[in-house]
Amino acid sequence: MRLGILTGMVSTEKKALATSVPGSRSDVVMSESWETSIEKIQIAESLGYECVVVPESWQLSAIPWLSLIAEHTNKIQIGTSIINSFSRSPAALAQDFATLEIISEGRMILGIGSSSSAVVENYHGIPFKKPLRRLKEYTEIFNMLISGEKLFYEGEIYQLTQGFSLRYDRPRDHVPVWIASLTPKSLEQSGEIADGIMPVHWPSSRMYELKDQMKIGAKKINRDVNEITVAPHSHLFILDGNNDDAIWDEARKPLEMYINRMGNFYHEMMTRTGWAKEVAESQEAFNNKDMDKAVQAISNDMVEEIQVIGTVEQIRDRLQERSKNGADVQIIYMPKGAPKEAGKLLEKLIS
Repeated sequence: MRLGILTGMVSTEKKALATSVPGSRSDVVMSESWETSIEKIQIAESLGYECVVVPESWQLSAIPWLSLIAEHTNKIQIGTSIINSFSRSPAALAQDFATLEIISEGRMILGIGSSSSAVVENYHGIPFKKPLRRLKEYTEIFNMLISGEKLFYEGEIYQLTQGFSLRYDRPRDHVPVWIASLTPKSLEQSGEIADGIMPVHWPSSRMYELKDQMKIGAKKINRDVNEITVAPHSHLFILDGNNDDAIWDEARKPLEMYINRMGNFYHEMMTRTGWAKEVAESQEAFNNKDMDKAVQAISNDMVEEIQVIGTVEQIRDRLQERSKNGADVQIIYMPKGAPKEAGKLLEKLIS
């Protein structure tokens, strides 16, 4: 079983406490100072966790944070989860990752996706047009620049005709690109262009379907789909018998948020993969402004299938099961708490 870590940072512990939103991604992203987070990443690295990835969304920039991680680690792979393909040009991101490749001595992963119209249009002020086509062209241009190839590119979105090249002392000539794919068309395209995918909230028992869908694109270029890493996010919820009902409710909240407040990709995926009833009931309650009912519409079965919930021993077993179902590398959220306590849990999960 191969595991990775998702973690974030804020400026101080006091700030973290003030900005954390229980049940949302910010509860994970904005949970500790960068010094504490680095210490925990170093523990994960020493235990054999394969990669550490950091989010960006509409909070702090990922790029400076990546450089800190690179400077304070030695062997763990380092990536984004995710950077969107609208707010930076592919050349700007290639420049950033070229610098990070030098600092990390060739340990970077580019995790990229379309994000959503809500973020792209209302935060960055950029029209959310042709997201799938943009991801394809963006990936191809990024790969060209990282490889040292002269940039001559004729696409639907980008026309680059002057032959610029990105010159630096390369540790390697390719940075793996992991794409946040969920839709059938995106998964098919990822079979052609991605080194990995990072699905969020994908059901455990249907993990194998991801490579089945990517085979369509892989066959177009005579590629073995098993070359593509499946790296789903796995949000853990630990039951200890003391406050289990509240933990179950905390596990429902991220699903409710992604169904009702994160664009169409997520609720459409959950509907396609067997949870149409829960999705419809949650959306109806949300539209009626009944937030509690919107959360409670998420059934225990849905939580168990999409999240990873149980005792520590049960969670370890379920991570193993997800691995057997087709998850190559599982990205778990960094445990809360002090480094020593987080390290104990990280060790139990990977042992």
